[in-house]
Amino acid sequence: MKNILSAFLLTLMITGCQSKKSDVPTVAFIDAFQDNTIAKAKEGFFAALAENGFDEKKGTINVIYRNAQGDIPTLTQITKYMISQKPTFIATCPTLATITAVQNVKDIPIFMMVSETVERLQVKSKLEGYPKNLFGVGETLAYVDTSVSLIPKLIKPKGVKIKMGLVFNQSEPQSVQALEEIKKVANANNIEVVALPVNASADVQLVTQSLLSKNIDVFFANPDNTIFASFESILKACEAKNVPIMTSEAGLVSRGALAAYGPDMYEWGYQSGLQAVQLLKTGTTEGIAPALVKTRNRVYNPTMAKKYNITIPEGYKPL
Repeated sequence: MKNILSAFLLTLMITGCQSKKSDVPTVAFIDAFQDNTIAKAKEGFFAALAENGFDEKKGTINVIYRNAQGDIPTLTQITKYMISQKPTFIATCPTLATITAVQNVKDIPIFMMVSETVERLQVKSKLEGYPKNLFGVGETLAYVDTSVSLIPKLIKPKGVKIKMGLVFNQSEPQSVQALEEIKKVANANNIEVVALPVNASADVQLVTQSLLSKNIDVFFANPDNTIFASFESILKACEAKNVPIMTSEAGLVSRGALAAYGPDMYEWGYQSGLQAVQLLKTGTTEGIAPALVKTRNRVYNPTMAKKYNITIPEGYKPL
């Protein structure tokens, strides 16, 4: 029985290999974790490819997709596996996947999305400078500044100052950097920041409840992978205490945050995909360079605006 099973599995592997066309480009896509918000970027990325004639369904590209489900060792293993498959390029989402790829991949083009800019990734080598194989689209923290400054226009505090709570993953460099930036902008807008650290998604619910016990006026969902992965837990806790959630991530508004000014995840992926299309069409990365996000939106959740009796200014798009 065991021999029969082994033979069956071997047949499947051979069939799978044969089904891949060797004369078409191979696209490797690495997700660091599963999340409905950043999944829009992957959707946009492959839409850009398909609209330009590179579609797995039509057999014009081979696609290898892997998701590390938030596990760092698994992410490293996936990256090394992708290298062994010798793809035309590797696409990465979000920052964590990009950093892991840069640390391991030297000769294969990398197209990032839902990531910080090259300058903020802290991947510059003293000898070689910034990675020559890193392309795609990154983002600065400027949009976070705008998101925080929106809060006094929407939230009416219990006291003189608005008391804003947030949680951050102290092991994620981009989360720590974002917190530092948020504090500067908050101080300039008469907002008191109460921040508590978390180490993993499993800690978020308990830490959020502790934060809510400090009588905050608003919760701020900052750009943090742990926030993305645990947002529903945060939302449930905040709703129980009647505390609205503001965010810099437009994708979280459709999941229950009140409002945001931030990058459109689908367009972010699409923009990165167009760079990959250029490589696929020309066979070279000449003329391609890391770029900044082009599309940012002011969005709001009508259900949450009604729940908290908040009037949303003009210029916001309902989700």
